[in-house]
Amino acid sequence: MKFVSEEISAYCEAHSQTLSPLLIALAAETRSQVPGATMLVGTLEGNLLRLLIRLTGAKKVLEIGTFTGYSALTMAEALPEDGKLITCDVNPDSTAVARRYWEQSPHGHKISLKLAPALQTLETIRDPLDMVFIDADKENYLNYWKACLPKLRQGGLIVVDNVLWSGRVLRPESESDHAIASLNDYAVQDERVECVMLPIRDGMLLAWKK
Repeated sequence: MKFVSEEISAYCEAHSQTLSPLLIALAAETRSQVPGATMLVGTLEGNLLRLLIRLTGAKKVLEIGTFTGYSALTMAEALPEDGKLITCDVNPDSTAVARRYWEQSPHGHKISLKLAPALQTLETIRDPLDMVFIDADKENYLNYWKACLPKLRQGGLIVVDNVLWSGRVLRPESESDHAIASLNDYAVQDERVECVMLPIRDGMLLAWKK
């Protein structure tokens, strides 16, 4: 399901921040050589993540779902020099691509990859987080939300990707459909946050912790 026409999307990209050459190369390699390339965060979404880092003044960020490292590098480019981004994944193959590009970036030192189940990694995090980006296995979305929110500082931000799920949240059938729809219903009723859902690509949910 296309929520916005390709022509409008292209116009928006043309009037948004230009990507770094390294990000352009990483996106190209992912699309041409990595299975499941549709999981790649798009240009507009990446730009929004980068801007959210700047607007919130985030210094400690958690990402759940690394894939080939595009979104992690996008956010790292916006973090201050002493900023830190922890990114969680369980796939050694796709994250090997990520590591290769991070090593070429002057911002790569800000990124720490945890190759383990995210809920396991979350148990080890003690310092308050400024921002969380959730973009991993959909069946665990609600579990990630419940585990992350207590670790987010007041005024911090949770961003969840794929919350429209190609429109399947309107009439959920599969387990992943129901999981995302359940997270969406839970989040909007969670009194600890203020939410807005945006129809960017496959849908993004932004939640500000009160």
